[in-house]
Amino acid sequence: QVQLVESGGGLVQAGGSLRLSCAAPTRTFNNYPMAWFRQAPGKDREFVAGISRSDDITDYADSVKGRFTISRLNLNTTMYLQMNSLKPEDTAVYYCAARRIFGGSLARAEGMYNAWGQGTQVTVSS
Repeated sequence: QVQLVESGGGLVQAGGSLRLSCAAPTRTFNNYPMAWFRQAPGKDREFVAGISRSDDITDYADSVKGRFTISRLNLNTTMYLQMNSLKPEDTAVYYCAARRIFGGSLARAEGMYNAWGQGTQVTVSS
């Protein structure tokens, strides 16, 4: 079965940076749109950023635009989220996801993604 694995979370002070990684199990995932979501305690899971399979289209939530950068390295079937200028409101469990439909397009809706990681905790102190 497919499983994505996130890493890179941790504790950082406001204004600091972290880079999250998401490892996919096979090179086939290079053909799928992928995205990052996050969920804070007591809140719904929300879309953070997405990237197309061709790596030429990206999408960012307004709350992170200009601070976060999503990318993917197909050689390693790995997706990244570079997070700069972190704020306490960024504190959440971050999940990577893939839309496992060959030739599928980017989407923001959680229900459009059918492969998920188990999450990595990001905590930003003020």
